[in-house]
Amino acid sequence: MYGKAFAPEYQGALTTLSVNSSLVDVLAAGTEQLRAAERAGAPGEVARSGLAVAEAHRRLGQVDDADRAWKASYRAAREAGDTAAMAWALWSGGTLARQRGAFPLAWRLLGLAAEFGERGGDIVVRGYSLAGMAETGRIQGDYEAVGALHEQLLAEARKRGEARHTVWALEGIAQIHRNTGSYDTAYAMFEEAAEIAGRADDRRGHAWALRGLADIVSVRDGDAERALDLLAEAEVTCREMNLSSALAYNHKMRGNVLYRAGRYAEARDVYTQALAEFRAMSEPRGEALSRLGLAKSLAHLGHDLDDTAAELADLAQVLERTGLRHARQMVARAQAEFGIVADADANVQTATVPDAGPRTGPGASANSGRPTAVDTETPAATPTAGSTASTLAAADAGTPATALAGTEVRR
Repeated sequence: MYGKAFAPEYQGALTTLSVNSSLVDVLAAGTEQLRAAERAGAPGEVARSGLAVAEAHRRLGQVDDADRAWKASYRAAREAGDTAAMAWALWSGGTLARQRGAFPLAWRLLGLAAEFGERGGDIVVRGYSLAGMAETGRIQGDYEAVGALHEQLLAEARKRGEARHTVWALEGIAQIHRNTGSYDTAYAMFEEAAEIAGRADDRRGHAWALRGLADIVSVRDGDAERALDLLAEAEVTCREMNLSSALAYNHKMRGNVLYRAGRYAEARDVYTQALAEFRAMSEPRGEALSRLGLAKSLAHLGHDLDDTAAELADLAQVLERTGLRHARQMVARAQAEFGIVADADANVQTATVPDAGPRTGPGASANSGRPTAVDTETPAATPTAGSTASTLAAADAGTPATALAGTEVRR
């Protein structure tokens, strides 16, 4: 039913690269081909090889390099008059914006990418762009708004036998079920995703599925050892493929598993490691979730409760500003767990930590949050002409991503 997974973002002379190619190798090959295309004066090939360079930088956590690369790819595609290639560059830029926590910008760029993909007759980039919009909404926590889009994209991927996209959609829907308490359904979908990814040789998708299974095994079954084994298996892939972001989220989940098992000192150490990894790649969502896990672990290890209260209050404000609703609810649960009362101004008062001893604690999910107001009326809507023109003009000029957004986050 499903063929071998492939990576449509590796184009032109780079189509021989595998979905499982090490990102270091992708970056080296992409950069070499990019330089050759520049010397040959071939803007179309510059755009295609530049896309691979942008994606390698992004997945390696090199966000500034990725930002420059996707814009250069867009400009080259525009010079070549290749609308589909422009769409791919915008998809890369939108995905990077989501990774950096610039959700309004992510919505705009991904919406433009879907529009350009349709205009350029490239059904794959249109599908990837709509999937990116669905994932942005899911990460922000607006499951009602994007749940149907996830299901639509899953149906389309199944119909076309696209293993990689089917795995992505299954994992996204599974995460929604996990975050809303439907653990059995989530487990079944993560399990199916892992099976399809394994048969299709999609190692990245398989690693993410294992991480999802580990989360369910930990929170539903209380089986920390099995969860840690699943994460260890996924970590091998993350390291071999140089998946910096996936590895950091793997470590954050390892912290969650240890925390739920009452192994607070071990959880503290792993959360500290994940926090450093997320900060190194400027990934604010992962940073906030790691801070939350670290604060809770330290509290159980006897950290001053007033300091814990202050850290949770600051996290609540950060997550409120960025519009990550599910993560914000996790902070509220942590405040309740430790008897911390937050007032309307986000100032806090503290109370004695209730009964010590092992706690299950809420499960921190890497894929959680909520969408803020954006320029589109619905997740799949097309941006207005004004926002389209200004966004594309800024991209063509090489404007920094934060400036393109106006502000990185807005309500």
